[in-house]
Amino acid sequence: MTRRNPELRAGAAPGVTLGAWLQWAEQRYAQERLALGQVAASAHDEALYLLLRTLGLPLDSPAGVLARKLTAAERAAVAAVLQRRIVDRVPAAYLLREAWLGEHCFYVDERVIIPRSYFLEIIPGQLDGWLSDPARVRRVADVCTGSGCLAILLAHHFPRAQVDAVDLSAPALEVAKINVRTHRLTRRVTLHCSDLFAAVPPAQYEVIVCNPPYEPSALVEAQSPEFKAEPRLAHDGGPDGLGIIRQLLRQARTRLAPQGIVLLEVGGLRPAMDREFAALEPHWLRTEDGSDCICVIHAARLRRARAARPGSTR
Repeated sequence: MTRRNPELRAGAAPGVTLGAWLQWAEQRYAQERLALGQVAASAHDEALYLLLRTLGLPLDSPAGVLARKLTAAERAAVAAVLQRRIVDRVPAAYLLREAWLGEHCFYVDERVIIPRSYFLEIIPGQLDGWLSDPARVRRVADVCTGSGCLAILLAHHFPRAQVDAVDLSAPALEVAKINVRTHRLTRRVTLHCSDLFAAVPPAQYEVIVCNPPYEPSALVEAQSPEFKAEPRLAHDGGPDGLGIIRQLLRQARTRLAPQGIVLLEVGGLRPAMDREFAALEPHWLRTEDGSDCICVIHAARLRRARAARPGSTR
């Protein structure tokens, strides 16, 4: 049975202004120790986002909006959404059916992991520097595409490229289809239901991007309710987190163009990657917060490693 908070159930208001509701929400976030990181890194930012969107107010509203008095109907709407977020622990993105990566908004629901990726920094800022001629990129793959968000970012970044968006989950691809249509990219982004490249027609890619499931299974078991609300398939990378990554690097040898690159986002697995794939010489890209969890691997290194040790990705 879902636990209900008496104050919210009774509709008792912490105040009449938006600012009062925001302050109250922040306090409750802290008291209930809600997990963050799916939409925003702070309780203030997530609660403000949730309240503004619930009230239909612009996200770039001026600070003065906090003095706005809420009507009885607005207070009821705010109480209802905070009930679901604070008490039921439903992620904010699922409540609003949307998630943002930079300036781009994506539809999301419980069929997909909520979009959040350091590729938002890397694609516009660093990716081109690893390509001999970015203007000539014609084929790109986004593996483990989920909602399709990275495939769409790649299509915007490489306006002449065809993008293959690959995922094992058919329900996730239904969500990706919505987003591809919304962003008017149906002619350039092709969805494939496949276990990595197993069911994808042969192609040579200049760029393969992947934000795979990389959490060790034991850590997935211990996740907070917010992260457990997301599909386990999108989190669980096997006993050591490297299961999907090993498969992808084996397959990438025959999928990359001669000057192609693979970019992998691996969370906290950098030390494990450096140990297991030292022969591939992964280069770690810098991120603003210092996590540096995306690496680049060149096609030539994959092929050299294969030639040196047949049957191995190392």
